[in-house]
Amino acid sequence: MESPEEINGHSEAKDETKVAECAVKEETTECIAKEKSFESSVKEITTESVVEEQTTESADKDEACDLILDSPSVEFTIIHNKDKYTVSMPLMSTIAQLKEKLVDMIGVPSKMQKIMIKGLAKDDQTLESLNVSSSSKIMVVGAKLQDIVAVSVANVEEESGSSKSGSSVKEPLCKKKLHLKVLERGIPDDALVGILNIKDPLPPHPLSGMLNKHGGKVRLTFKLEVDQLWIGTKERTQKVAMNTIRHVVSEPIEGHEEYHIVGFQLGTTEASRYWVYWVPAQYVDSIKEAIFGG
Repeated sequence: MESPEEINGHSEAKDETKVAECAVKEETTECIAKEKSFESSVKEITTESVVEEQTTESADKDEACDLILDSPSVEFTIIHNKDKYTVSMPLMSTIAQLKEKLVDMIGVPSKMQKIMIKGLAKDDQTLESLNVSSSSKIMVVGAKLQDIVAVSVANVEEESGSSKSGSSVKEPLCKKKLHLKVLERGIPDDALVGILNIKDPLPPHPLSGMLNKHGGKVRLTFKLEVDQLWIGTKERTQKVAMNTIRHVVSEPIEGHEEYHIVGFQLGTTEASRYWVYWVPAQYVDSIKEAIFGG
C-alpha cells in the first residue's frame, strides 16, 4: 500500500499536470485569438486599400471630366456628304467623344466614322492638339447604317438570283469573255508591284498602271476629305461619291494572284459595274474600307 506521503505526491503531480494543460489551452486559445485578430486586420487593410484605389480612380475620372468641361469650348463646322453641321465642344474633347456626338447628327455609327483633320485623326487625339478653331471645317467620311443595310440586302438578293439561274460552280471572272480580252494583253508595263498576303494602306498618291474594260489606262484617286473616288482616264476624270457605290467585287487573276480584277458597282445592277484590271492585291481590302468604312 502507498503511504499518505506518496498519495499526496501523486495528487500534487496530477494537479500540476492539469495546471500545465490549462496553461497550454489558454496559450493556444490566445494564439488563435491573435491569429483571427491579425486576419481581421489584414482584411480591413485590404478593404481600405481597395476602397481607396477605387476612390482614387473615381476621383481621377471626375477630375478628367471636370478638366474637359472647364476647358474653353470651340464651335466648328462638320461636313458629311456635302451636308454641313455646326458643332460646339470643349477643346479638351477627344476625337472618340466627337464621333459619339456625331452619331445622332449624321446617322453614321462611331466605329465607321473617319475624321479628317489634315489627315486621319486618331481617337485619343484632342481637338486642342489638332488645332481645331472656329474657322475649322472638319470632313467626316462614313456610310450611313441604312445605306449599308440596303447594299447588303441588294447583294444578298443578287447572289441569290445568280445561284438560282446559274450553275453550282461559279466561273472565275478572269475566264469570262468580257475580262479575258483585257487580261490577254498581259500586265501593263507601268503596273504597280503586286504583293500577296499583305494588306497595305492606300498610298498618298493615286493608284495607277491599271486598265479599264476598254484596255485604256486608268488611275484611282481616293479623295477622303470630300468622300469621293476619282476614276481617271486619258479622256476624263469621273468623280464618284463613295456613298453611291453599291458594291465592290474583287477576284485574284489566275496565274497572277498578286493582282485583282475589281468592279465598282455604281448603280443598282451588275451592268453598272466599272471594271478595273491589274489592281495590286495588297490594296484591295483598303479600297473597300475607304469606301464602306472599317
